[in-house]
Amino acid sequence: MPRHSRSSLKKRAEEVVRILSRRYPDARCTLDHRNPFELLCATILAAQCTDAKVNTVTPELFRRWPTPEAMAEADIAEVERVVHPLGFFRQKARALVEMSRDIVAIHGGEVPRTMEDLIRLRGVGRKTANVLLGTCFTGGGVIVDTHCRRISRRLGLTRETDPDRIERDLMSLLPPEHWSIFGHLMVFHGRAICDARRPACEVCPLLHLCPEGSRRTAAAPAVREVAG
Repeated sequence: MPRHSRSSLKKRAEEVVRILSRRYPDARCTLDHRNPFELLCATILAAQCTDAKVNTVTPELFRRWPTPEAMAEADIAEVERVVHPLGFFRQKARALVEMSRDIVAIHGGEVPRTMEDLIRLRGVGRKTANVLLGTCFTGGGVIVDTHCRRISRRLGLTRETDPDRIERDLMSLLPPEHWSIFGHLMVFHGRAICDARRPACEVCPLLHLCPEGSRRTAAAPAVREVAG
């Protein structure tokens, strides 16, 4: 991958935001929630699972345990039964209860509003904290999920594979007001066009900015010619 100046990468990142904001004007967090606690729980459940699937179990979950205090007192086996349709349901059920106990014991039942306090809660990492901060509060960074990791690397905005390092790279290229929306745009674009295995590069609005897409589309005619 050729090296580019910091200024050219910043321009590329900003152009990505500009183009995708037009393409996906409704890009946002798609986890159903009514308050920060519900979003925190839903984000934990969304690990290695689609938002749509999570949204099928959270109505019952929040009906039975609507607050940190209620969830902290929940029987983990009962929570497991509610979230059973999701992958890793045992670990996720325990994480919800333990996280809620921390919120009650350390923060008096109030969901914390800073990265430092959030990542001290059991089961909460930077990605989960960034979703919450960017959606409900302020001060979050870039949400680096599998879509953001894949697309930002294809676009040449980072060479890193570690999510925390990818986040640092992207935050250095984007102004703070674009940190939160960038992650949501990556999710929408990953679902629509930039598939992990078969990206639709030929119809991608970012093709002129994407080193990986340029290589793929340049190679395609040669492959067809050999096959013909």
